[in-house]
Amino acid sequence: MSHHLPDTRIPAPCIINTGIIVNKLDIRRLLADLGRVHYIYTQEDKVLSEGEGDVMEVFANPQRSTLVANHALYLNVCSFDYLELKQSSQQETYFDLMQEGVCLRLIPRSTPIQERRERTFNVSAIEAMMEQVLSARWDAEIDDDCSDSF
Repeated sequence: MSHHLPDTRIPAPCIINTGIIVNKLDIRRLLADLGRVHYIYTQEDKVLSEGEGDVMEVFANPQRSTLVANHALYLNVCSFDYLELKQSSQQETYFDLMQEGVCLRLIPRSTPIQERRERTFNVSAIEAMMEQVLSARWDAEIDDDCSDSF
């Protein structure tokens, strides 16, 4: 005998500018677009470290650490219990990565659109440089071939 129960699924949350995120994939998606940030590392409201840096990588691996050194941040979402989105008095959203009284606050210094433009610019610049290098190499090979035939 089968009983049909009503579908009691709860819809996924909709979080806009403030709220708590516990899902590691959601945290990773939020942090992946960060570029330049101001970070503040605190333990029970005591500042342990503070500085500026670039988010180089965001990943989820319980065997690896979150690392901050030389103005580079490698963020492992498994290093934190949850992320809290908050807004400053200027209505700018910042990120508090929390774990047992420890907080890594990330205050974005650029927007995701600025970061995408920068990445696109960098890729275009690299492609243009590669074209120039290959063209110069082909020219040199042609010159070598021409000088060998005389």
